Amino acid sequence: MIALPLAERPTGRRLPDWLKKPLPVGNENFFTHHLIDELGLVTVCEEARCPNRAECWSRRTATFMIMGDICTRPCGFCSVEKGAPAPLQADEPQRVAEAAYRLKLKHVCITSVTRDDLPDGGAEHFRQCILAVRQRTGAAIEVLTPDFLGDLSAVDVVLSARPEVYNHNMETVPRLYKKVRGRASYQRSLDLLAHVKKRQPECVTKSGLMLGIGETIDELFDVLADLRAVQCDTLTLGQYLAPTLKHVPVARFVSPEEFDDLAAKARLMGFKKVVAGPFVRSSYHADEMLK
Repeated sequence: MIALPLAERPTGRRLPDWLKKPLPVGNENFFTHHLIDELGLVTVCEEARCPNRAECWSRRTATFMIMGDICTRPCGFCSVEKGAPAPLQADEPQRVAEAAYRLKLKHVCITSVTRDDLPDGGAEHFRQCILAVRQRTGAAIEVLTPDFLGDLSAVDVVLSARPEVYNHNMETVPRLYKKVRGRASYQRSLDLLAHVKKRQPECVTKSGLMLGIGETIDELFDVLADLRAVQCDTLTLGQYLAPTLKHVPVARFVSPEEFDDLAAKARLMGFKKVVAGPFVRSSYHADEMLK
């Protein structure tokens, strides 16, 4: 069994048993790792210190993080390095497509750092990556984009490549935004999801929240009601784990049983698919969610 690093344990508390998972067997994990290194790609699996990395890489799947490994926003929950990003790499779409081809992916998840330094926030680069992957593999594409500072024309650029799933995470409840998401705006994120569904009703919209960061149950369901009001189709709920002791601390550990109960109630609210659990992340088993 493996436990998460000590730095992810809030105020020195021991992790509950449900936050331990067995290491996968076999060499597929090394295949994925070598391929990503060979092609010079960045994954959110590594940069976000995802607890599912070994499992997913053993399944020969990964979530590609485009536009570099340095983010322009200092969010309180995220382990991605903050600072001045490097220029975009023109051949990155082709390298992402090659990785997806060699991994034999049928569902490709593409996310990015936030690039507020770019005029379009990187929307055109997203579009190019979608088109390159689809041409090389024919796979379904799921994007997880930043909010583009509310520029809905940038969202339209991404939508012009016709991704099957458009994901944008609310992350937490409005009261905690300043502490957790910094420069993000709750209403801006809702407006983005509403815009996607209005412009392309056939596109599956998706959002996710981290739990155990200090939200109340009433606040959580207010967010879920807001998501349904903008016709968000699918939902992920997972346990927040602080990447280091310098990040926003974990307020509590949510039990698997409570996650199950929350998922059942969310489905009754009208979400077409809900995946909830301690290890659930935005792209965790994303191909199964689309099915």
